[in-house]
Amino acid sequence: INPKCKTLPLSLGHVTKTLPKVARADAEERLLKTLFASYNKFSRPVANISEVVLVHFGLSIAQLIDVDEKNQMMTTNVWVKQEWNDYKLRWNPDEYENVTSIRIPSEIIWRPDIVLYNNADGDFTVTHLTKAHLFYNGTVKWTPPAIYKSSCSIDVTFFPFDQQNCKMKFGSWTYDRAKIDLVSMASNVDQMDYWESGEWVIINAVGKYNSKKYECCTEIYPDITYYFIIRRLPLFYTINLIIPCLLISCLTVLVFYLPSDCGEKITLCISVLLSLTVFLLLITEIIPSTSLVIPLIGEYLLFTMIFVTLSIIITVFVLNVHHRSPQTHSMPHWVRRVLLDLVPCVLFMKRPPAVAQVYSLQCGGLQDDRSYQRTDREHNRSWASSSLGGHLFSCSNGKPAEISVQHNLGESTSSSLKQAIEGVQYIADHLRAGDADFSVREDWKYVAMVIDRIFLWMFILVCVLGTVGLFLPPCSVLYRPIVLIHSSCAIRSSKRCFHLLVGY
Repeated sequence: INPKCKTLPLSLGHVTKTLPKVARADAEERLLKTLFASYNKFSRPVANISEVVLVHFGLSIAQLIDVDEKNQMMTTNVWVKQEWNDYKLRWNPDEYENVTSIRIPSEIIWRPDIVLYNNADGDFTVTHLTKAHLFYNGTVKWTPPAIYKSSCSIDVTFFPFDQQNCKMKFGSWTYDRAKIDLVSMASNVDQMDYWESGEWVIINAVGKYNSKKYECCTEIYPDITYYFIIRRLPLFYTINLIIPCLLISCLTVLVFYLPSDCGEKITLCISVLLSLTVFLLLITEIIPSTSLVIPLIGEYLLFTMIFVTLSIIITVFVLNVHHRSPQTHSMPHWVRRVLLDLVPCVLFMKRPPAVAQVYSLQCGGLQDDRSYQRTDREHNRSWASSSLGGHLFSCSNGKPAEISVQHNLGESTSSSLKQAIEGVQYIADHLRAGDADFSVREDWKYVAMVIDRIFLWMFILVCVLGTVGLFLPPCSVLYRPIVLIHSSCAIRSSKRCFHLLVGY
């Protein structure tokens, strides 16, 4: 047998297998030529002009790209699902090798002019015209991707613990409800292919069918509005804004624990104020700039700034009290009664023991003896008695020197001895005055210490209550459940619509 004859059945089998594919390709080509031979993409796909084109509309979100608080915009990556019926694009599958559906360029067919009404920047319509899926019964499915920048009214009252309600309103721009009507595919936005955001989490996304009559026109225009309930993830702002502010407030409290004698209280206050000022300059780009409301973090920064400013004013007053003396100020009785006796008991303060300056006469001179002993008093008493001819100078223990001069001003008293006695009396008076001044100075210092302790506890209390009072209300709102109420005006597919009640 000729070997060439052996390969003939194989060749015939290969041709037999490829014939259906070639026939199907020819059938699709014939189908396209037949469908678009006299097709006009500018006319509505209705057999009767009074008919309404029903456009089934749905939305699938792929990514929440950004929420711009400053410009009041939300940027999303979505897939716009549209489905309608075009009677001019029907065929019998039996006539075209059982071809039931084909993919065709969307530019060559009629498309509903669905636009984003609340577009903030960019194109109102879909820019990337993908192919449409056409079925034999005239159904057209078109799901193009789009990146929209929609306007969103941002409420920054509880920033960074805020929750926003942004919407996307879709509808026909030129056709009224008598020409095109919208039907919602689903009551919720499809999130099957959603890519999680690092800053926002979508709590809920529902759609609502609306029909509105605008002032420009007499017709009624339908639309489907999707409400996105999104909540901010506050970890970034907590680490970079709130915790540093809280630490600055703690440094402000420590100002009142710093002793006045060290001379660094004002330096610490000014350093804290400068650090807060630099911190404010750095975060102005983060905080939303709006004059409608004050953001929560702005209130806390203002609270901290007032906190630091008051600490500087109080510290200046405390230092003024600390350095007072009998020559400049006299202590009122109520100050002594309240700040030296009453308040220290309430604050459980114990006054440090005063170091008494005891002056003793030794070897013809005056020395400051802080450990005044009985033997020294007896030695000084005997020395003064023997040296001054029986004139006695006595000192009471623990108190300013009480000098009692016992002498007999007889004729034998010399003028030099009188001068010596007068000199000793002058020195004793001077020591008594110095000791009295020292006691008053110590009282003023203790008053300053008591004032410091009062404001220490006051600032700790205000800092804790202020922080809790500012951040507790947004936490209660943040985790409050969202209420969805069913109403009777239907989203066409499910015969229901959802009214969103999100209140702060």
